[in-house]
Order: sequence, then C-alpha cells, then structure tokens
Amino acid sequence: MKIIADTHAHTLVSGHAYSTIREMAAAAAEKGLQALALTEHAPKMPGTCGLYYFQNLRVIPRRMSGIRMLFGAELNIMDTEGKVDLPEKVLKELDLVIASIHLPCFGDGFTESEVTKAYVETMKKDYINIIGHPDDGRYPINYETLVKTARETHTLLELNNSSMHPKSFRQNARENILTMLDLCRQYDVSVTTGSDAHVDADAGNFFYVKELLDFCNFPEELVVTTDLKKLEPFLNCTISDSTI
Repeated sequence: MKIIADTHAHTLVSGHAYSTIREMAAAAAEKGLQALALTEHAPKMPGTCGLYYFQNLRVIPRRMSGIRMLFGAELNIMDTEGKVDLPEKVLKELDLVIASIHLPCFGDGFTESEVTKAYVETMKKDYINIIGHPDDGRYPINYETLVKTARETHTLLELNNSSMHPKSFRQNARENILTMLDLCRQYDVSVTTGSDAHVDADAGNFFYVKELLDFCNFPEELVVTTDLKKLEPFLNCTISDSTI
C-alpha cells in the first residue's frame, strides 16, 4: 500500500515544532508524497499561534516542491460538549480541519461515556474533517459509537504515526487503533494517515502506520491517502485548485 498524502503535520509556529513551511514541503516531496497538510495547533494550545494566523492562510501558495499543500488547523476539543477553539467562519475557509483531544486543553479524569460524547458532538459540527489521534488510552472511547458517528457525519478517523512511536506518551495506541480498524472495516468507514510530524525529518513518516495496516490486512479502498481522488471529498477545498 502506497500512501501519497500526509494530513497532519506541524511547523515551528505551533510552538513545540521545529521546521518551516518550505522545509516541511521539501521533506515530504523527498519521501514521494503528492500532498502535505500543515495543521497548526489552534489558539488554546499553550505556545501556538493566534487567530490571525489562521485567518491569513489564503496568502500561502498551495504548491511547493512539486506537491499539493493543504493548510488547516488542529483544533482542541475543549469539553464534553464538543466546544472547539476556532469559530466556524474561520474553519470554513481552511483547506481541512482536524479536531483532537489534548491534555492541556481538555483535562483528564473523564469516563468513557464523557470522552465518547465529546467526540460525537465535535463530529456533528460543520467543516471538521478529521478526528485526530483517537487512540490514547488515557481517554477511553466507545469505538463502535465513534466509528458509527464518523460514518454518519462523513468524518475521517486518523491513523497517527506518532502515537505508535515507542516513546509516545499516548497509552495503548496500537491496540486501540486495531480495535478501531476492525470496526471501520465492519462499517465501511474511511481512515486517513497523519505523521503528526513536528520536524521535517518526520514529514510523511508512516513507518508504524504501514506496519499496522499490513498486520491487519486493512482494505486499501478505505485508506483515503492512497489516492487524492479519495481524499478530496473529505476536504473543504478541491485538490485540483493548486495553481497558486
């Protein structure tokens, strides 16, 4: 299975990442990608960029180093009601939007029903395309409800390469992703692949994702990042609009 798009990566403006836009683009191109999404942490994450950054993304070229660039945000899910930290009028102008649970913004100590509700309410919102790293055992999820809601709301579920790194702080990610993939296969729900790179060396790095997909023989037709035509219907933009 050849993955040609990375839908989750960060540049130095996220505050705890280390490379520029063009460095990330060049690294992704060297790995043979056709598309790279830069999804900076939204404003409630400590140290990241502010609202104006996301309002001004239209000025950046959508083609660099020969690949299609997508510019969006990784929202913070703030509570069990699915509150996020950018307004809808900004989200609808972004190429794609990820929503994720992060400890500094969401907190801890939540039950499975509370975490699941947070994801469900978030997926009901317009212009949110992807649920980021729904794999951390610190935030227990009813995966059947998650997958069914993803199907109903036309939302992608992410396979996050960083989550499965041996030094990742996320817990039981591999086991949780396998559970999710079994249900995605059962309910015909598509997934996306994100490196979650915070440095150019990791752009387009899917070492752990590919191993897992091979291990469970997951259907290629449900991995949207193997073909830009499969990815495009889940975006807020068109892939072909890449001349600037």
